[in-house]
Amino acid sequence: MKSVQQIQESFESYLKGLDYSRAPFGLYAPIEYVLSLGGKRIRPTLLIMAYNMYAENVESVYQAAAGIEIFHNFTLLHDDLMDKADLRRGKATVHKKWNENAAILSGDGMLVLAYRYLTQASGTDIKRILDIANETFTGIMEGQQYDMEFETRDDVTEAEYIEMIRLKTSVLLAACVQMGAVLGGASDADSKLLYEFGEKIGLAFQLQDDLLDVYGDSAVFGKKIGGDILCNKKTYLYINAYLLADKQQRAELDRWAVYDGNDPDSKIAGVRAIYDAVGVKQLSEKLIDSLFNEALVKLDSVNMPESRKQPLKDYAKSLMNRVI
Repeated sequence: MKSVQQIQESFESYLKGLDYSRAPFGLYAPIEYVLSLGGKRIRPTLLIMAYNMYAENVESVYQAAAGIEIFHNFTLLHDDLMDKADLRRGKATVHKKWNENAAILSGDGMLVLAYRYLTQASGTDIKRILDIANETFTGIMEGQQYDMEFETRDDVTEAEYIEMIRLKTSVLLAACVQMGAVLGGASDADSKLLYEFGEKIGLAFQLQDDLLDVYGDSAVFGKKIGGDILCNKKTYLYINAYLLADKQQRAELDRWAVYDGNDPDSKIAGVRAIYDAVGVKQLSEKLIDSLFNEALVKLDSVNMPESRKQPLKDYAKSLMNRVI
């Protein structure tokens, strides 16, 4: 079996070798630019590692992995446009480097490219792969819609939030693991278990991301701390803090929600102080641990020798080993 490093280095080389030299240049240049910005390549890595549990010729699924990575970056491109973000991975976003029309059209082009690479995946019934992709991609768009709607609501429940992040983040990780397994010839039972493994990992990963946004080290996390608080995101932390807060603390949260002053650090510190007082950090950590352990139970249930599952288990642990 290939190591994670071998898989990531080999796939990165493959991704860099993809040819976008078609006319018109204005359509393809932003696509090439977005994919050149790098990233952790978590999703293609999961797909390839799941495939490698069942088969050795991992290069045969690089097209499918590329399709997934291109789709993921398409969602980021359009997210940046909707959020009016200036930077992505320290570089100008497409709508800033070019313009909004270029971002819309190039994003659409990335979606088509993603399907092109997925349909070129070999070794199995391509309809099954596309069925997984269609269900997943639709779910992600539903999750994005929920996320936008939640910004203007003050009655978002914990269950609604968990469902939103399942759709927006978790289902793509789950689909990657399932696709890799299907391409490798896994049984229906195993591919379902691996989907559920990826789904639980995705939920734990996003909840930890929310936690890091409040309590992480910006140098390690890779972006400024407190962004969710400044944007009034209805995260698991915020929802539960509001539920657990006393009357005075709720009034304080309400005050910060409409704060439009020029001292964002005071808002971050004020909301975080309430989080600390009601103990939502510990509550979130408990849920993250529970979801991660549920994920490992799903992986342990897959009908494969432990030695074939261990690399995927180790990689999942490494994804969660981020400093808080």
